[in-house]
Amino acid sequence: MRTTVASHCARARGLSLVATIAALALCRPATAQEAHEHRVGRLGHVTFPVSCTAEAERRFEYAMAVLHSFWWEEGERAFGAVVKADPKCAMAYWGLALNAWGNPFAGGPEGAALTRGSEAAERAASFPAPSRREQGFIAASTALYRDAAATPNAVRLQAYADTLARLYRDLPRDTEVAIYHALALLATAPRTDTTFAQQREAAAILAPLFARYPDHPGLAHYTIHATDSPRLAPLGLDAARRYALIAPAAPHAQHMPSHIFVRLGLWEETVASNRKSYEAGSSYAKASALHGGTPEELHALDYAVYAYLQLGQDSAARAAVATGQSLVIAPGKENLVSNYNRTSMAARIPLERGDWVAAAEFPAPAATETGVSAMLRRFTRAIGAARSGRPEAARTEVSALDAVATELAGRQEAYWARVTGIKRDAADAWVRLGLGDTTGALALARAAADTEEVTDKHQVTPAELLPARELQADMLLAAGRYDEAGEAYRTTLAREPGRARTLFGLARAAELAGERGAARAAYSDFLRLMTRSDGDRPELATARAFMRQRP
Repeated sequence: MRTTVASHCARARGLSLVATIAALALCRPATAQEAHEHRVGRLGHVTFPVSCTAEAERRFEYAMAVLHSFWWEEGERAFGAVVKADPKCAMAYWGLALNAWGNPFAGGPEGAALTRGSEAAERAASFPAPSRREQGFIAASTALYRDAAATPNAVRLQAYADTLARLYRDLPRDTEVAIYHALALLATAPRTDTTFAQQREAAAILAPLFARYPDHPGLAHYTIHATDSPRLAPLGLDAARRYALIAPAAPHAQHMPSHIFVRLGLWEETVASNRKSYEAGSSYAKASALHGGTPEELHALDYAVYAYLQLGQDSAARAAVATGQSLVIAPGKENLVSNYNRTSMAARIPLERGDWVAAAEFPAPAATETGVSAMLRRFTRAIGAARSGRPEAARTEVSALDAVATELAGRQEAYWARVTGIKRDAADAWVRLGLGDTTGALALARAAADTEEVTDKHQVTPAELLPARELQADMLLAAGRYDEAGEAYRTTLAREPGRARTLFGLARAAELAGERGAARAAYSDFLRLMTRSDGDRPELATARAFMRQRP
């Protein structure tokens, strides 16, 4: 962003007389907008020329820095300030339209947010845009909201991505065009493509730009998204560790590095990242009088809970869950992120601890609760009931999962319908095992795991509640097929390194198979992970007892 008035004033002392007079000419009292920007803090450096007044353009570049860090609450205020500076600035309304859409990985807006976005996109298109790039950006936002009442969000998001692809072909050297084309590739990438072709294409666009503009928040942010997969995560570690430093004021910039940390099993860094994110979001909400929290705070808490549980720090995980359950989201801000994370963080406690009785008693969905949060609740109850010796109760939950999958498919939520189907099959496998059908149970558990392995996890979550491959490994262990169980645990760790339950399962399978050297190595890894744990998990006693034995 451009040098602020405050920085001119600060540099005025010690300059030549002529230079001092020129600098002090700018030293008027700060506007409310400038004072607010100073309070918010650093957000990185974005250069984005627009055909608006000079004051509107300055405010626009600040708003773009906000938008690139997915700071929706501040973005609405920042782009509103651009409109106030120049009511005829078409790109200000474009920014409001994108801001209203929100996280492009979260399914798109509904209700009032969809209405706001549609109105902003229509307003942007009502002004003449003199430049080719502005025309292209506004055409893309028009496609994003066209026929919103009758066309699913996913269809319109693809139309938006197609429009940006054409703009990128016309203006391949325009930095912001390239960035938004890359982001659209990521947002529309097929979740069953295990080659990650679109992610690789986006990364190839972003990498040289990031090298050229190392302080650009969007380049760091979207590089993380491009590499947020088991195979590509090592390539995103540098961007992950730099992004929080580029935009220290943005809550999402503090959280986003943990997407890579989780993929690499870096649990301490995951905890630290999300604690900073939650604190930044909470402080902003209070200072801005939002009358409630934000989905970003719940998102950070869910990631922190997952990391705490991998470290055996169950008390810290429970405290974070309690904080999340007490958090009231600001009116109109509830969305997929808040609904998913609020439910999943609570479900993780009994599931990661193997407390199947508690999982079976997890609260059922409310009568009006549908979609992904209902899926999470039903799955938790189903697995808990099946593994605590209540197959009939579990069967009821499996039937409910089937209904949730049908409902999601009817809403054209193909991805979530697929995820729900995987969880239904994984739970049903345990029901079959409880009813004595070991062969059928193992076959269904394997099928669920195979399907999950070609279905990328959603960015809304740090990880599935329990990996289907890990559940298959647990079942093989229970069936006495220790070598196969060990292989399934190793496959899980290749996809999700550093998982506590998986490491323990691998050690236990090796021990029962008589492979004492492999068991000792795996138990050692598990205990190293649990160095600062609360110490009350039964697995710890088992691991320590084995390690006390003579080699």
